[in-house]
Amino acid sequence: MPSLKELKGRINSVKSTQKITKAKQMVAAAKLRRAQSAAEAARPYATRLSAVMASLAGKVSGSAAPRLLAGTGSDQRNLLVVVNTDKGLCGGLNSNLVKAAKAKARELQAAGKQVEFYLVGKKGRAPLKREFPNLIGEGFDTSTVKTPGFTEAEAIANELIAMFDAGQFDVAHLIYPTFKSALAQEPTVTQLIPVPAPAEAASGDAVVQYEPGEEEILEELLPRYVRTQLFGALLEREASEQGASMTAMDNATRNAGELIQKLTIQYNRSRQAAITTELIEIIAGAEAL
Repeated sequence: MPSLKELKGRINSVKSTQKITKAKQMVAAAKLRRAQSAAEAARPYATRLSAVMASLAGKVSGSAAPRLLAGTGSDQRNLLVVVNTDKGLCGGLNSNLVKAAKAKARELQAAGKQVEFYLVGKKGRAPLKREFPNLIGEGFDTSTVKTPGFTEAEAIANELIAMFDAGQFDVAHLIYPTFKSALAQEPTVTQLIPVPAPAEAASGDAVVQYEPGEEEILEELLPRYVRTQLFGALLEREASEQGASMTAMDNATRNAGELIQKLTIQYNRSRQAAITTELIEIIAGAEAL
């Protein structure tokens, strides 16, 4: 049975922790509004860019297709680009992304493919390195930037395209969280390089002529598409991180309140028992006199 002093210390300690989690919840809620707006604003641009690329890709085929669209002709060497957060205290967000990355890696290995990881963010590195110690390759550190943006996405895209041109991999898959709400962030796995050709171009009666030709436009458009995908992934990561953090800190604050209530009840019972014992001793001593 802990003493009254120990119980009082635990109550004060939990109250201090509750203040911290409440403050972090309020900070995450304020950041979430901005991050969610940025992520949602970027989605229409990515959708429209995909539609334009679909129209162009349908007109280019065979040897005329750029390498970023046609690929290397093989899918043996696969690069998994995993976008994790740099900070913790955001619930199961990072663990879910790591699970999705592990599942994709095992699926490719089961099919006889070679797998390597390219990690963006700090939190996914340790668990992936424990299970795949020899498959962790290059990476990009976003922890030095307060809010990663298009500059970081462009740097990542340029590095990946350079690796692809150097023949270091055949296919790159992007794994990142998609923000649904503060309670739900879903891991998304999509092919990044070579750029997947759209299944069907948008149909319409208009005849479009391109200047310069489709091949030249695609040469410029495909790297921009890769950068846009990575930029969208970073925005989705930021919104998902703040949503998950807000939810986790809200749960922690409520759990701290429940713990304080239980400890207070235990403290009051122990204090009452101590007072009762002292009264019994006083009465017994008076009767003895």
